[in-house]
Amino acid sequence: MRKIFALMMLVLFSVAANAQNILGKWKTEKGDANVEIYQQGEKVNGKIIWLEKGPDTKDTHNPDAKLRERKLMGVNILSDLTKKGDKWEGGKIYDPKSGKTYKCSMWMEGDKLKVRGHLGIFHDTQTWKRVK
Repeated sequence: MRKIFALMMLVLFSVAANAQNILGKWKTEKGDANVEIYQQGEKVNGKIIWLEKGPDTKDTHNPDAKLRERKLMGVNILSDLTKKGDKWEGGKIYDPKSGKTYKCSMWMEGDKLKVRGHLGIFHDTQTWKRVK
């Protein structure tokens, strides 16, 4: 009986841990890009792995003129997020549509990922869906 109880507890903990796992591939709220979130040391980053406009889409709005000709595929748009409780915070998110970089935090709500960009007291939150 103890073995069955222990096994059930192990399954419950693994399901709960997996539900909070932000690593993997995510579709942005508008569905025009997929981002792969990966861990690098203690930090979490995310790079563009698919674009609706195609793999040759350039970073034309980048404030650094030298980077405006680079392809967006493979560009890290999420960087240096650290897990704090149920959130990942302290990082940055780059918005290639505007060329701006914002402070960023993320958290799971069910099977969806909430991604929030901050600029002072202002913020915008998107809901990303996991790519199956």
